[in-house]
Formats: sequence, C-alpha cells, structure tokens
Amino acid sequence: MLRLNAFRLKWVAIIGMITSHMAWAWAEVIPLWLMIPMMGAGGLTYPIMAYFVVEGYKHTSNLKKYLLRLFLFGVVSIPFYMLTFGLFQFNIMFSIMLGILTMVLYDKIKNRTLFWVLFVVVLIPITLVFDWYLMSISMIIMYYIIKNEKIRRIAPSVFGGVCWFLFIGFGIFSHMRMQVTGNYAALANFEATWGNMDFLVSSIFMVLGMAVAVVLLLGYNGERGKPMKWTFYVIYPLHFAVIGIVSLLLGLVEFSI
Repeated sequence: MLRLNAFRLKWVAIIGMITSHMAWAWAEVIPLWLMIPMMGAGGLTYPIMAYFVVEGYKHTSNLKKYLLRLFLFGVVSIPFYMLTFGLFQFNIMFSIMLGILTMVLYDKIKNRTLFWVLFVVVLIPITLVFDWYLMSISMIIMYYIIKNEKIRRIAPSVFGGVCWFLFIGFGIFSHMRMQVTGNYAALANFEATWGNMDFLVSSIFMVLGMAVAVVLLLGYNGERGKPMKWTFYVIYPLHFAVIGIVSLLLGLVEFSI
C-alpha cells in the first residue's frame, strides 16, 4: 500500500500542473500520443491541491496572510498566464481564494439552506471566469464537509472527473457536429476558443488523472514531510513565464504592447 506524505503529493501535483500546461500551450506542435499522457498528468493536480487547501485552512494560524499571499501571487501570475494561454481568466490562485472564502461562508452561515442557495445562485456562476470553473469551489467544499475520511478522499475527484468528462465531451460533440454540417466559420471560432480535436481528445484523459489522484490521496499517511510553504507560490508564475517565453520563441504566440 502507498505511504505518501504531503511533500511528495504536492510535488506530484506541481509536476502534473507543469506538464499539462506545457501540453496546453504547445498543442500545435506536440503529437497526440504525447499530449494524452501530458494532459492526463494534469488531472492529478487539482484534486491533490484542493485537498491540501482544505488542510491548510483547517490549520492556518493567520487566514488573512494566507489569502493575501494567494492574492499577490495571483496578481503576479496574470500577465504570464495570459501570455501562455492567450486569454484572461482568474488563475488558480484566485480559484483557491474563492474556495477558502466558500469555506469561511460555510462556517459563518449557520442556516445551511441559505448557504447552499448562495452557493448555487451566486458562487457557482462566478466560477465561470475562474480556472477549474465550478469544480474549483465544489471540490474544495466537498473535501471540507465530508466527514468520512475515505469517502472524503474519493468523492471530490469523482465529482470533478464527471464534470470534466461532460464538459470536454460536449466540446468534442460540438466539434464533430460542426464538421458534419460543414459550418467551418463556426468551427474556426470554436477551435480558437476550445482548441482542435487533438486537444479535446487529449483533455478528456484528465479524467484518468483524477482517478489516479484518488489512489494517491488514499495513500496519504497524514505526515507533512519536508516543508514547502513558498515552493508552489514561486513555481506558479515562474513556470508560466518559462512556458510563455518558449511559446514566443516557437512563434506560437505574439507579444505586443
């Protein structure tokens, strides 16, 4: 049976993140057979990350400083994120912030009906402009409120995998329908936003990565391991900067002022 501490699991999440972002940014030049495992590795990232966000929230000694770090590094990452992906979206630092604020609301609002109404009517729509969309806060709150530890390590990833499968499955269906109907103008616009069929097919393998994340989390032994408080904060904008610069050199993106 696996015996993994937090240090090792967090590094798995970081490597999966970097690998999938490389595949995402360089999809035009990476063959499908290589993109599939690279995108699959990305499925490891958020389940592990969200789990430890909840653990961090439970044990943090200063929530305000925790949120401030996320905000500052989120802001620093914005231009590099835009360079890498060519779009504006609130990056994962902001997604984590929103997840933490969701847990705060859950703790503060004792009327559970009111909380879930706010969650569905207000918070879920907001996530449409955040990285990992509705999964960002949904998985975090699931990790927070589920009491049975074994189920807690399984259910959020299953939920995220189902959501991602439906999301990408809809994209693949739409792409195929446009090809069949010969609506090439709409197809060009669609690919500019969603990516081509190879990208969509490889993206669906993130579901497999989420399944593997369940196995890894079930192997978590509860030990912290080596401290790495600032590692993710530094790596997050840095890896986008490197990927973005390589994309510029490959001619995959254009830079203008």
